[in-house]
Parts: sequence; C-alpha cells; structure tokens
Amino acid sequence: MLIPPLSVAVHILHDNTLTADNREKFFYLAGRYNQTVNFYNVEELCADELEKFSRLIPFIKSARTTIGTFYKFLIMYVLPKEIEKVIYLDADIIVNLDIKELWQVELGDKPLGAVPVYLQDKNKADGINRMRTGFNLPRLGLVKEEDYFNAGVFVMNLKRLRNEEEKILGGMKFRGEHPEFLMFDQCIWNYCFSKEYLKLPIKFNREVVEVRTQDGGLVERKIYHFTADNSLWSFGLDMNDALNRLWMNYFIKTPWFDSSTFGRLHEAIQQLCTNFKRDMANLSSLMVGKTRAFFTLPQNIEGIKKYFLIREDEEIIRAENQASLQKLLDAMSASRGRKIFFIIVPNFPFQALIQAGFVYGRDFFNGIEFFSKEQGVPFDSHKLIKSM
Repeated sequence: MLIPPLSVAVHILHDNTLTADNREKFFYLAGRYNQTVNFYNVEELCADELEKFSRLIPFIKSARTTIGTFYKFLIMYVLPKEIEKVIYLDADIIVNLDIKELWQVELGDKPLGAVPVYLQDKNKADGINRMRTGFNLPRLGLVKEEDYFNAGVFVMNLKRLRNEEEKILGGMKFRGEHPEFLMFDQCIWNYCFSKEYLKLPIKFNREVVEVRTQDGGLVERKIYHFTADNSLWSFGLDMNDALNRLWMNYFIKTPWFDSSTFGRLHEAIQQLCTNFKRDMANLSSLMVGKTRAFFTLPQNIEGIKKYFLIREDEEIIRAENQASLQKLLDAMSASRGRKIFFIIVPNFPFQALIQAGFVYGRDFFNGIEFFSKEQGVPFDSHKLIKSM
C-alpha cells in the first residue's frame, strides 16, 4: 500500500509589495510538490496592530530592518483559530533535513521552541562569553546567557501565544525605550519568553558563519541560517563552498532561477566593476597629502597589514565591540581631511558614518571591496546575490 506524502501548508505574511508574478511563482512552486500556500496581506489585515507597533517603537520605520521583521508577532492573529501550532522560518533559512523532525517537537504548555545562541560555539564557555559581551539583554543581566535564543526558527504554540498580547506589547515598549540595542524582534521575544521556552538542539538553527569558522564548512542534515548581508555570514557565488552549493542547489529548483536572474546578475557585476574603477580613480587623487587609517576585526589585522602594506605610522582601530564604532567616529572627527579610513568589517553600518557627516569616497571606503579572496578576508559577493 502506498503511503500518501505528508501535507505541508505554507503561510506567507506579506505587504502590498508582493507582486502578482511572485505570488504566482509561489503557487507554482507549492503545486509542483502537491502542497498548499496561503497568503496574508498584513498591511491590510493588521493595519491597526502595525500602527500600534510603530507607536511603541518610534524608530521602527527608520531602522536597518524593515517593519516586516515584526510580522511574526501577527502570526497568531491572522492564521485561522483552528491552527494551534506552526513552524516559523526567517526568509534566510534553508531546511536541509526532514521538516517533520521539527514539527514533531512537543511544546506542552510552553509558548515556543527555539535554539539558544550560545550553542553555536563548540566550547560552551566561549558561547556564554559571547552572549555576555555581544548581546544587550545578557550583558545587562536581563536574560541569562544560556537562555538567550535566536528568533529565526520557532516552533510556535499559537494557542498559548494568542493569550500573551499584553506581555508582547510590554516587550515592544521596552524595545522602544532602548533604541541603542542591536537586535529588534529577537530582543522582544527574549525579553518576553527567555525563561519559559523549550530549548531546541542546534541542528534546528545552525548559523552558517559558525559552520565556516568551526566546522570546516561541512554540510549536514540541519536547518541552516544565512544570517547577514555579507558572504562570510551568508551565501555567495563561490561554489567551492559547500554552503553556497547547498543554497544554489535549492535555488535552481525554484521558478526564480530564470533568464531575468542572469540578466540582473550581469548588470550587477558590470556595476561593481564600474564602481571599483571609479573608486580607484577617486582614491588616487584623494590620497595626495593624506594618510590611510584602518578599522577591522582583530583576527584580520595581520592579513590586512600584508595586503595593504600598512606602515607603522598608519592607524589601525580594532573592531572589538559596540563601543568600537564610537572610537572610530572620534578618530575620524579628529583627523577629518587628513586621513582616509578603510572599513574592513563585514556587515558594517556605513549609514552611521554618513549620518555623522562623513562622505563615502572622500572620508572612507568599504575596504572589503578591495579584496578578491586574500589573507582570510572574503570578497563580499552578497550584493551580487541580492541582485538575483
């Protein structure tokens, strides 16, 4: 007797930017595997709730993430009441195992299941220390280091969460009072539920940067999280990298892999070459009478010294923590017009320098764009991927 395949219903929360073409592609993809997909326009269905979110977090519309980051707080309200359990996945997730393994997790009365962030480090002490120094809630003692979780993969108990509106709104109010915090919705989820969620094993949310730095790039049966806008943390076009191949192998199975994609990729490569030539010409004229300075991660200093032939009298600022950004801004202000700074930090918030009055191509450059793949500092091909 043939056993029918398991049915998977996909629920997509979106706004008015979802095009008819992309909607049809989702329907086509789900139909190819005999599954279903449902759409919820939260911009129309939840206008009052989104406005409430914006009042509680005034900077939400100008933050580095979009308000779409907060759509997951609407899942329990837009999905039909008879749905009491869902798996939530960020858009930068690849499920490289049978999703049934995650679905079979029993939550009991817990609001959700998630993976603690400290598990990303093989050495527990390293993971705990990273929580203590790199994340606001553990650093301030508001959440225990071993309890702080990543919000990219959840098993959600909707029956329980539908009764937690006041707690969640309280978390949003807290986040709105702390615009200096780095994390957005993740901060709120942890503030509300870090003491009562079900801790899941690392295989259900493995960050790819740790796979590359700790696991030798070995791909296994896990859920992989491509967590940022650069190729070290996310995906790129180097197919010698097993994680990039994993992503590409799934991408080519989708209706988005078409001639238009290659056209956009070609245009992006041409634009990168044009920008690079422009920057080189601009840099050669700007360097007259000026010196260089560098802002980079401590582990990359030796490689960068060799690559840029850095002299002893040229300044290097170590990007060690959140306070390092202010140190960089102070140094740039003190040497304005006399130094050009090369920023060699993946996922760096260049907007912070622009808001401080500094000009790209005059006061600073993205130093990563000067690399191909040298001295352990990768060329950031993520902007090419985004063009696809």
